[in-house]
Amino acid sequence: MEQGRSAISESIHITGMGLAGCCLAWQRHFRGEDFTWEDDDRPGSASRVAAGLVNPVTGKNFSVSWRLAEFLPEAEAFYARVGGLLGKTLWFPLPVWRLVGEKEWAKVEGKLEEARPWIVAVEEDVPGWRAAVVLKGGGRVATREFCEGTREYFLEARRLQNGLARDAPATGGDAAATVLCEGAVGLIAGRLGGHRCAKGEILTLRAPGWRADRILIGGGGWLVPLGDGVFKAGSTYVWDRLDGEPTPVGRARVEEIARLLGGADFEVVDHEAGVRPIVRKSQPVIGPLEEGRIVFNGLGSKGSLYAPGVAGRLAGWLAKETDIEPGLDVRLL
Repeated sequence: MEQGRSAISESIHITGMGLAGCCLAWQRHFRGEDFTWEDDDRPGSASRVAAGLVNPVTGKNFSVSWRLAEFLPEAEAFYARVGGLLGKTLWFPLPVWRLVGEKEWAKVEGKLEEARPWIVAVEEDVPGWRAAVVLKGGGRVATREFCEGTREYFLEARRLQNGLARDAPATGGDAAATVLCEGAVGLIAGRLGGHRCAKGEILTLRAPGWRADRILIGGGGWLVPLGDGVFKAGSTYVWDRLDGEPTPVGRARVEEIARLLGGADFEVVDHEAGVRPIVRKSQPVIGPLEEGRIVFNGLGSKGSLYAPGVAGRLAGWLAKETDIEPGLDVRLL
């Protein structure tokens, strides 16, 4: 096993209860392992703003999401299990329609074979677009409900004094190992050195006339149905202003995306901004830091997909059952 493992205490203290911290809390809970936690409920947290989009094939290069076949089933099972305990539906599977313009069709067409396991159909009769590649394995996670429900659940667990999920760290000889699940705040503070955090703005729209049976992606943005004629549209990428403040410029850009993907008939009911925690190739990292604390960060724009499985791997390492695989090890950044 790895050097330094014996220094990890039996209990842990989770700092930050966004997607990373909440998923780690559940994985510890499922294993019957002790933890404490704290959270400052920051309004600009990406986990609270995110649409929870899970997109199997992403980007301008039309690339299958990293280790999708491994992490997607883990995420689906995790959200079903947690949702059952919270009495909420957290995972909403939906087909993803990747809308492709004439100029980008040649590149996408060249990647169709690579993405074949995730392709349901290629629709060529799509007004305003060269084609739409219909993908399976997509959907959305109710991230805000997940994070809020998780904190409420473990606050109640503490009230019942069952020995788990205290909301304050132990002290003295019983001090727990701290796991930093701080998201963009930790990265901006220089916790891992360089970062590529990006601010994104999202609109919540009311559009009763729009189709709600699919996720639309194209033109540099996306449109995700929430039900009852409500949608989320996004998102912008800004690297030089890393705050949680919505802007007129951001709103205008996302309204442009909404018109492109859905049409002109909509009402804006909310405008939010958050900062994506991004390191290296937008892949998460876990493991020990030099000063003895532990980190779980870098979920980027795909936290809904990766957070459950990565949290499970971190829980296994904390329990001294497994090593951290190279693709996730923060020491290899």
